[in-house]
Amino acid sequence: MKYIPLFGRILFSMIFVSSGLSHIIKLGEMSQYTEAMGVPLPTVATLVTGLMILAGGLSILLGYKVKIGAILLIVFLIPTSFIANAFWTIQDAMQAQMHLAMFMKNIAMTGGALIFFYFGTGPLSIEKQSEK
Repeated sequence: MKYIPLFGRILFSMIFVSSGLSHIIKLGEMSQYTEAMGVPLPTVATLVTGLMILAGGLSILLGYKVKIGAILLIVFLIPTSFIANAFWTIQDAMQAQMHLAMFMKNIAMTGGALIFFYFGTGPLSIEKQSEK
């Protein structure tokens, strides 16, 4: 049973680690998308959010400073949900449905981050190892 939280952390963090790396590695492309959404200083915003989600994802993956990592993810997910996936403004039904799904995914991941914030890492983590 002690491995279940570890597997949960691995699965949860994968999207943030890979997306954070994409934000940084493909900064130019990602900045264009950010600019198209009307975000000011798109290159800076893309780099900062990429670093936030990479740090948050690694924090949860490794089980180190999980409360800080969870906050970084929450601070990213809530505004991003409303800025990037404003399904209520989209006229095309298929596009609106896709953005609704993405919005709900972000809200669900926010819930997961809140659970990590409250309950912590589980037994197999850097934090638990340093307590011994």
